[in-house]
Amino acid sequence: MEMEKVILRQQVLLDHLRPARFSKASKDLVASVCAAGDSAAYERVAEFGDDVVIVAAYRTPICKAKRGGFKDTLADDLLAPVLKALIDKTGLSPVEVGDIVVGTVLAPGSQRASECRMAAFYAGFPETVPVRTVNRQCSSGLQAVADVAAAIKAGFYDIGIGAGVESMTANPMAWEGSVNSKVEFFRKAQDCLLPMGITSENVAERYGVSRQDQDQAAVESHKRAAAATATGKFKDEIIPVETKVVDPKTGDEKPVTISIDDGIRPNASVSDLGKLRPAFKKGGTTTAGNSSQVSDGAGAVLLMKRAVAMQKGLPILGVFSFTAVGVDPAVMGVGPAVAIPAAVKAAGLEIDDIDLFEINEAFASQFTYCSQKLELDPEKVNVNGGALALGHPLGATGARCVATLLHEMKRRGKDCRFGVVSMCIGTGMGAAAVFERSGAVDQLCNARPIKDHTSLSKDAQ
Repeated sequence: MEMEKVILRQQVLLDHLRPARFSKASKDLVASVCAAGDSAAYERVAEFGDDVVIVAAYRTPICKAKRGGFKDTLADDLLAPVLKALIDKTGLSPVEVGDIVVGTVLAPGSQRASECRMAAFYAGFPETVPVRTVNRQCSSGLQAVADVAAAIKAGFYDIGIGAGVESMTANPMAWEGSVNSKVEFFRKAQDCLLPMGITSENVAERYGVSRQDQDQAAVESHKRAAAATATGKFKDEIIPVETKVVDPKTGDEKPVTISIDDGIRPNASVSDLGKLRPAFKKGGTTTAGNSSQVSDGAGAVLLMKRAVAMQKGLPILGVFSFTAVGVDPAVMGVGPAVAIPAAVKAAGLEIDDIDLFEINEAFASQFTYCSQKLELDPEKVNVNGGALALGHPLGATGARCVATLLHEMKRRGKDCRFGVVSMCIGTGMGAAAVFERSGAVDQLCNARPIKDHTSLSKDAQ
């Protein structure tokens, strides 16, 4: 049985290494014993031009809804700057883009689809470049990236953009219309209607996450985000946005350039957060201070075939794979605890192989539970803070997380090889993506020697 696991793992790894032009029956790659760890046995090489790679990823600042820098900025004016940045900073001709897919959640579908098409025109894309939207709630931005990657892999086009945008100022969370009466006969369907804050309380109660742990997670998020801002870590990923703010009393408009996230509280403390009342349930533990902020923002990611990127001389930030899973809607926040192992396994890796994690902090309860459940090293998780400090513009969060992760991996260089982005999803789902820094970027050297045996994977021990 153990040897079967080794053989299966070898096959997954070899499928990653084999170019798409070869069938799985091809004998171009064969399994052999390896004296080093999984990472050493799994190095891509530049000749495999069919890999889907990411060459650029940017985001706007994330601002507090209704009170922050984007309170008077329309969604299309949030999206356009990041789309334009992909073209301006890479020198790519916009006519070469095969599709733009935008994750978005709250706005009416037909209206937001039109706004995204308008944003593409503002950004300089010609009429020949199509645009569509996608909605998988909190993972919509990541789903957009996954959809583009899948389309490139399928051969529909060679270059595409996955993006995300949300104005929670313009489109607050609300249910429109009546609810189907049939729902009372289906408990899981009922749980799809639970307020997100109640699902947070359910996670805290079911899995024993204390108020103290939740408040401490929030403080750590603000601390790390403040440090990242102060040291300029976000500068490479943030695209400043020229916009306006309107004085609510006089109606006067003032032109401004928003270049930093405005929800970070550098002086947040456990004692201060401990004074806040529960926001969703009497006697509960979820508060405004240990929940993600309601926010406005956008992000965009440029993907293409590796061969195209190399031909154009563009830097390769990462190679991409994706998994989505379903979980109990009543505790939807546990999604990453299920999605991350599934995504890592599909990539032929183990949790220990991952160097950095970017996990969306929808609520401190679920973030804390998922981190503890997977026994993740805190020094690898949300090293520059997360949504508890930055905010969570629903449709944009996935693209924001990709930009934050890949820029941090680039900063860390050759010893930061694998990264994961993950988030929980309303109605009970989870999504996760695995990113690999390409061997074309620099010489990777974080292979782990394995003692006492020569099997490919430590699963054989």
